[in-house]
Amino acid sequence: MPSSVPLGGEHSIYIDKLITCVEIGKALTSTFNMDKILIIILKRLSELIKAKNWTLFLLDREEQKLYFEVVVGLDKRSLNNVSIELGEGIAGTVALTGEPILVSDVEQDPRFSDRVDGLTGFVTRSLICLPLKMQGSVIGVIEVVNPEDQFLFQHNFTPVLSILADYVAIAIHNSRTYKKNESLTVTDDVTGYYNTRFMHQHLDQLLHQGREVSLAFLDLDDFKRVVDTHGHLLGSRVLKEAARVIASQLGDDDRLVRYGGDEFVIRLPTQDKRAALDKVMAVRNAIANSTYLRDDGLEIKVTASFGIANYPRDAADKKELLQMADNSMYRSKDLGKNSITLA
Repeated sequence: MPSSVPLGGEHSIYIDKLITCVEIGKALTSTFNMDKILIIILKRLSELIKAKNWTLFLLDREEQKLYFEVVVGLDKRSLNNVSIELGEGIAGTVALTGEPILVSDVEQDPRFSDRVDGLTGFVTRSLICLPLKMQGSVIGVIEVVNPEDQFLFQHNFTPVLSILADYVAIAIHNSRTYKKNESLTVTDDVTGYYNTRFMHQHLDQLLHQGREVSLAFLDLDDFKRVVDTHGHLLGSRVLKEAARVIASQLGDDDRLVRYGGDEFVIRLPTQDKRAALDKVMAVRNAIANSTYLRDDGLEIKVTASFGIANYPRDAADKKELLQMADNSMYRSKDLGKNSITLA
């Protein structure tokens, strides 16, 4: 029987890195959360490639530029507004060609650009740059700067590095797809803001936590007349423009929901009725003072009627809270529209 021959030296290093790549692949495909993915990349990459500095760029397809997504070894804040053109430097060349580049001495490579070094004061001596590709298209680049292990610059290690890049690309693509699909399930098609599915999910969560929350129901006054006069397509544009006006008056934690037709719900967490009333008054004024469909050569004016209810002051559960806010809104309609009624 043939005796087994122990692998050593370069072969052992190759196998160790291949095993680490497999471990990275398992870890990256275990979550769809982008932040968690980047943490995993940071941890595992430091095990695979000994280097104090590395960068993950993501490609903006519309602008055709690379942006710094993760930076290790430098203050990312200094690079927040910095972008890399396709074809610029090593990273830009890799993004343009889709081929990896390993440079053991950047001074000997005319493709290297020291623009980022000039901005940060860092000194790049060598680097490994790998494309992140999905379905043949580059979605980003990983750049390892000044790696300690010189074996990495040997071409027989390129397949191992490419495996790593493929895993990262798949994980990022899956995360983006998951986020997009998740967003579609809670987003209203007409306005681009939240739908009732989101509202019910998050109201359940807030009330389960026992947190105070105010709800404002609003209905655009005489909106049927807008649709009858200008048609459903322009009517939908009015809804979209009105939603943007409403959202412009809301805080970071507030949420706008299209309830159906020309009705909206504003969710105001941790706000009592007094605070909710102040905010709704600003929304009412903004709606009434805005002009709609100007881009279509029209100048349409609309107003809205509002109803406000609060949990736990006015209601004991979600169903009662929704009902009381809705009833208050209809009382505003009965009182002459463009008004606000508190439960």
